[in-house]
Amino acid sequence: MQSSEQLSGGDQSGSIVFLTCICLVAALGGLLFGYDTGVIAGAIGPLEAHFKLSAAAKGWAAASALVGCVIGAAFAGLASDRLGRKKVLIVSAVLFLISAIGSAIPRSLTELVIFRILGGLGVGAASMTSPMYIAEISPARIRGRMVSLNQLAIVSGFLVVYFVNYFIALGQPQEWIDTTGWRWMFGSEALPALLLLGLLFFVPESPRWLTANGREDTALRILARVDGSAYARTEMAEIRKAIQEESGSLRQLLMPGMKIVLVIGIVLAVLQQVTGINVFLYYAPEILKSLVEDAKTDVVLLQTVLVGAVNLLFTIIAIWTGDKLGRKPLMIVGATGMSISMFVIGLAAYTQNTAGWVLAFILGYIAIFALSVGPVTWVILSEIFPTKIRGRAMAIATLCLWIANYIISQTFPMMDGNEWLVQRFHGGFPFWLYGAFCVVLLLFVAVFVPETKGRSLEEIEKMWGRSGK
Repeated sequence: MQSSEQLSGGDQSGSIVFLTCICLVAALGGLLFGYDTGVIAGAIGPLEAHFKLSAAAKGWAAASALVGCVIGAAFAGLASDRLGRKKVLIVSAVLFLISAIGSAIPRSLTELVIFRILGGLGVGAASMTSPMYIAEISPARIRGRMVSLNQLAIVSGFLVVYFVNYFIALGQPQEWIDTTGWRWMFGSEALPALLLLGLLFFVPESPRWLTANGREDTALRILARVDGSAYARTEMAEIRKAIQEESGSLRQLLMPGMKIVLVIGIVLAVLQQVTGINVFLYYAPEILKSLVEDAKTDVVLLQTVLVGAVNLLFTIIAIWTGDKLGRKPLMIVGATGMSISMFVIGLAAYTQNTAGWVLAFILGYIAIFALSVGPVTWVILSEIFPTKIRGRAMAIATLCLWIANYIISQTFPMMDGNEWLVQRFHGGFPFWLYGAFCVVLLLFVAVFVPETKGRSLEEIEKMWGRSGK
């Protein structure tokens, strides 16, 4: 049997098992992304009680990690271009581990915020680097499916931590949850962080990054293991040609045909967030408490598990539809369904309707997002930027994504608790606002976003350079 480390003149066959394994390891960065940001859903209520938080302080406790996400995303692009995608993921795993331990033992809100920001640094870096790494190592015909593994890992992280939060609170008195339970919720992240850190030492570096840094032989061997020697030679030729035509400077994004790429990336990243998804992912127990009178903490945490389960189920479906149905149709259908769901949820809040069908529309919104806008946005962002500056360009888009996420997460409890808004809209205003942004997303995708299904990264790059449209 031919060695997987050598490329001979024969046609070495690639290994889908090898590709899937390394993509799954990279996607663990996405799982920690979901775990680290989702843990706050179960902890925010106890934190509010333990530290006696105001509405603004409650928003800060939930959103502080996103400050780290913004910083992490800002610097991860430059770091991944200089150090490599793999090393950035290793640093992210270390930050996850430090954050998990530190967030479990704070004596004050300030100490908690500091460790949450450190975890956010890891989330910001992983949110950009994981999908980029997967896109760069996957063949075009299955790239969408493989990049969607990252989104699958993210929502799996949310579901896992929702289960962990539920079992920690199950049967416990509220006083224990408010003083001790939330510490176990944060500390539980240490286990998946250690798993990611250990496994990362067994995955290869991105072939495109290796080629850009003069290590073509190593890159060629990795490509051959992914999809065979014939694919490796063809893909290497495409990578070389693309790199030769690139300056490696951010100025390239301001050249004719490139400015629109940056604008599309930024707008898509922002719109994915301001459509309101993280309001449900971060504040689901608090929202559900308003739908169920006198609900106990473990009951609403169990309902939150249902939110996470729907998110995961429809993300799995999305993995098998993104490469078949195309990016653009899924985005248009998704934005339409999300807007309808948000307007109905807002109407229910306005009329103070706590019937069971309201939960159905919340789950419907989650399902539609998971099937479309959630994974497809990351696929598009991982595809549209030129190879050599992909790290820095994607960092700009991801940076804007995290800023938008922070704004939404910080302002929701402030809008929800604002007396003037409550008196006039009875809690419906935030949901109507997010529904309006869904409409904006629908129009933007329909007019400005091209279809990238089935095209190699180099073909997409040539398309921008050729047409400028």
